[in-house]
Amino acid sequence: MRMSNLLDTMIAHSKLSKKQTDKQQKLVETAIKIFAEKGFANTSTSEIAQTAGVSEGAIFRHYGNKENLLLSIVLPFLKEFLPNAIEETFNELLSQNPTTFEIFIRELIKNRVHFIHENKKLFQILVKEILYREEFKKEMQPLYSENILQHLTIVIEMFKERGDLIEIPSSILLRMLLTFLGGYLISRFMVLNEDFIKDEEAELEEVVRFIMDGLRKPQQSH
Repeated sequence: MRMSNLLDTMIAHSKLSKKQTDKQQKLVETAIKIFAEKGFANTSTSEIAQTAGVSEGAIFRHYGNKENLLLSIVLPFLKEFLPNAIEETFNELLSQNPTTFEIFIRELIKNRVHFIHENKKLFQILVKEILYREEFKKEMQPLYSENILQHLTIVIEMFKERGDLIEIPSSILLRMLLTFLGGYLISRFMVLNEDFIKDEEAELEEVVRFIMDGLRKPQQSH
């Protein structure tokens, strides 16, 4: 399953729920659309209720508050679809038989940048919730560890065995890589104005060069 647009996929997923009444279904679908369009912080429960054609009290009765409404939408969706989506992404990248880690990481970054472009608002919501809501972070940690970390560790070990990466523990190498990539994606899509990127390809090559300068195994001199 390809998740190029999380908004459409989340709406489709919510419609499959047999636990929701028609009113709840309408409420959830409306909330997803408004959250994605305006951002979580700029969306009020009254606006969701009015657009969905229900009373604001219905939101408080079923979910308690706007934060719980978001969690009720996002967490079940991510728990069901994230593992398959991540596995599919890595399988697709590795099926191209990248001969070096540089080739692999270039395609991975290109893939993730495109994905976040398609889902920028939802990406911003998720990052903010992880940073500021301990409950949400605790729910996300197992998904992160069991999927993203697991797949990246396998790739790193593979390229270390080929002599492509520096000889340091894979856990440290992974932490260095994710610290940079996470910081780059968050700063690019949440902090800075993307207008500063004049040449997408040149930007990608500079990011890859920066990573590889730190992770590439030095060539032995003879």
